[in-house]
Amino acid sequence: MKFLVTVILALVLLTLESVFVQQAGLVLGRVDVTVVLVAFLALRASLTEGACSAFAVGYLLDLMSGQPTGLFTFLAVFTFLVGRLVASFVDVRGPVAFALFAMGADLGHGLLSTFFTWLTLKDGSTAPLLSGMPVQLALTGVAALLLFPLFKRFEVAQERPAGLLR
Repeated sequence: MKFLVTVILALVLLTLESVFVQQAGLVLGRVDVTVVLVAFLALRASLTEGACSAFAVGYLLDLMSGQPTGLFTFLAVFTFLVGRLVASFVDVRGPVAFALFAMGADLGHGLLSTFFTWLTLKDGSTAPLLSGMPVQLALTGVAALLLFPLFKRFEVAQERPAGLLR
């Protein structure tokens, strides 16, 4: 996927995620659509394009989350790089395999986010963050199943040559 399409898609998905979480009344869980997008980038994008896109997606999540600036930017790029490493060992072609891959990426992303948040807390209580992790993983898996066909469609649309000669 091209950089601009990825950024616009991330903005739309983050907006939909925040509306869904608020309307569903989820206090301890969220749908981590940005990790799903970064996981897809780890599977399909080149190293430079994927790292820059993951940086932009993480920065957008930083802006919309209220967490310390730079946390999700770092974690998105790190998740992308680890995802590329894992993708060299596993074959992810179908939606179910992609959902499992995205859930694994979300687990690592969530645990690292909890750890770095714990480092900055004065009371050191991360129990609410960890207790919401199973719900977050399940919702992220469902989101990955639903978003996989959309991502594939964007990928195919980007591969077609532009102009009149198709």
